[in-house]
Amino acid sequence: MNLSILYRGPLASCNYDCPYCPFAKRHDPPELLRADREALERFVSWAEASRDVGLSVLFTPWGEGLTRRWYRDAIVALSRLPHLSRVAIQTNLAARPDWLAEADRDAVALWATYHPGQVTQDRFLARCRRLDELGVRFSVGVVGLPEHLAPARALRAALPPETYLWVNAAEGHRYPPEQEADWTALDPLFGYSVRPHLSLDRPCHAGETVVSVLGDGTVRRCHFIPTPIGNLYDGSWRSALAPRGCTNAVCDCHIGYVHLKPLGLREVFAGGVLERIPAGWPDEYQTTTAAPAS
Repeated sequence: MNLSILYRGPLASCNYDCPYCPFAKRHDPPELLRADREALERFVSWAEASRDVGLSVLFTPWGEGLTRRWYRDAIVALSRLPHLSRVAIQTNLAARPDWLAEADRDAVALWATYHPGQVTQDRFLARCRRLDELGVRFSVGVVGLPEHLAPARALRAALPPETYLWVNAAEGHRYPPEQEADWTALDPLFGYSVRPHLSLDRPCHAGETVVSVLGDGTVRRCHFIPTPIGNLYDGSWRSALAPRGCTNAVCDCHIGYVHLKPLGLREVFAGGVLERIPAGWPDEYQTTTAAPAS
């Protein structure tokens, strides 16, 4: 059995105050941080013991995880497991990446987001250069707000071609054709993000080969369908895995729609689904075209 897990613990604090994020500059009380650490340590122990399952793990914290030592320790420990193929995390790269020298660089990866106005571009690029020096796979992305276009263009020009830069459509923002073309010139796959994907009753890998796990072990099909299908720690999730259609009308977040079977994005991102790196990047993307509407 091979299983991808999107893990999200109680952590909801972040060191940035992005105006488009509800968790900006949120501070978790000590008791919540302690609960988050204990939940993560329990998850790592489960992963270490579950040697009959081929694992891959993406941490999707509401806040910033890598400023917390226990996330760094967890990623190092998980990367060394022989039955784990990939461990990745969504991060703003605020934490120095030198700790990754202790991890298995063949198994670890980062999904990094650049937030103009929160960090200088020089500082962010220095983090990216250090990741390259360490031999760590990573993608870089931005939220596609109009005020981010110029910084995103400068970032793309400064990054090596081998680094994939993705763009997330901003929630609630409409993109007329000329704006969509501007962002697609930076991310040839932006078309998949710019419009929601019809998903009701469509087959999805979620709940079959990929699941969402909360800090208490609750297993869901994905982050966007709240109905539990079992618990990680009592083993009830195993019998719940099955092919099934989506119960939501639309899916508009990459970590969800990348698993919709009709879109075929698991093949587009083969080998880099968790860290959001397309297969064949950059050689197969010399001509930028928008993705078809769904």
